[in-house]
Amino acid sequence: MQFSIVNYKDIILLSTDFRLDADYFKPAFLKEDKFRNRRKNILITDFCYVTDGQHGYHEVDKDSDIFLITAKNAKGWFANLEDAVKIAKWVDDNNKRSSLKENDLILSTRGTVGLCALVTNDCLPANIDQDVARICLQETNFIKPEFLLTYLNCKFGQDWLLRNASGMVQQGLSLDKVRSIPIPLLSVEYQSNIVKCVKDSYKSLVESKKSILISQSLLLSELGLEGWKPKHRLFFEKNYSDTTTAGRLDAEYFQPKYEEIISAIKKYHGGCDKLGNLMTIKDKNFSPEDKKKYQYIELANISGNGEICACMVEEGRNLPSRARRKVSSSDLIVSSIEGSLSSIALVTDEYDQALCSTGFHVLNSKFLNSETLLVFLKSEIGQMQLKKGCSGTILTAISQDELASIILPKVSSEIQIQIRDKVSESFELRRRSRKLLDAAKRAVEIAIEQDESAAIEWLEKENQYSFD
Repeated sequence: MQFSIVNYKDIILLSTDFRLDADYFKPAFLKEDKFRNRRKNILITDFCYVTDGQHGYHEVDKDSDIFLITAKNAKGWFANLEDAVKIAKWVDDNNKRSSLKENDLILSTRGTVGLCALVTNDCLPANIDQDVARICLQETNFIKPEFLLTYLNCKFGQDWLLRNASGMVQQGLSLDKVRSIPIPLLSVEYQSNIVKCVKDSYKSLVESKKSILISQSLLLSELGLEGWKPKHRLFFEKNYSDTTTAGRLDAEYFQPKYEEIISAIKKYHGGCDKLGNLMTIKDKNFSPEDKKKYQYIELANISGNGEICACMVEEGRNLPSRARRKVSSSDLIVSSIEGSLSSIALVTDEYDQALCSTGFHVLNSKFLNSETLLVFLKSEIGQMQLKKGCSGTILTAISQDELASIILPKVSSEIQIQIRDKVSESFELRRRSRKLLDAAKRAVEIAIEQDESAAIEWLEKENQYSFD
């Protein structure tokens, strides 16, 4: 059992909003306060401008070049545009205070509080919604944006944010709280080491994305579909016999663009076949043992690049009832839910024998390697076939039978090997990127708990290169 003894008069000093809840005074939080207070601290408001985005309506405009950044786009340290919509120019014009600039930080303040990311040039122009705080560093030579990013993502920053979030149904962090985040002052010379780690991490991330793009280009070029864009028709004709054969009456299912895709794949010189004939769909349910611990993968654990980025580890008795699929290394897991069809991931060695949700289809094949299938299904031609197969009313999804009927090209072994190598290269670069960020995070923690020299020594040993 954990407990803390706090004098009543100290509550006012420790909590400006007079917090009396026990969680606020956890021993770990109080210990971190002591480490932090051994150094001079400044508040974010002392060197940053902090605001949030527009509250309420955001007009979507697909022809605009301005993206709307939400809390989900703050995952992974660097702002991303995954599923980001484009907003009308007037929305950005009316909210210039929240119009993002390079080297701003964005921080999620509602729901999942504490996701913090650096804004890079490839995400601009962009604005934010009301659940994100923009942290804009003013002209300063004593705090680097990469250091501030790392501090907010290390345990000292994350625990402070968690501790100061409040709310009953949904946790939230007010802008006043964001402005009052204490930042321990570490030397500019030391911060430069953290800056190097973060920048090297970002470079690896960029190279990783390039490798994936090359793999996509290899596949689409092989199929003669590079640069192909679907055309959605407002009207077309179909024979009644086609609807009875398909067992479908919805117009979307018979859009000519789907036939164009399938026709193009069927022209591939290597041939084609249905997914069900080329792949094994692993649909056998697994019953976890009550007292045995398992890794459990769900939809939220799938990153946009085809990786499993995290998992839950729990005893079988504590797992949700949908944890009934066992996966093996080199399997491919594909979301069946229409709104998440791009959530497709390759199972790597670290997740061998893990469990995943029954909301995934689990695929494996000796004919078509999983990396090639990953690239195909995440491409526009793969996504459109998955979307075509979805059915249902409240929660539309693609059934196993519809998945099995997707047309796959019998890609040549040579191209498959090239795609596999590029995907593997991409995954390895992302692993390096994560390792650098983890090292930077731990180095900041060591500098606060011990001193800067100990942190630099650890950092050099961990990353196997020296810092100036």
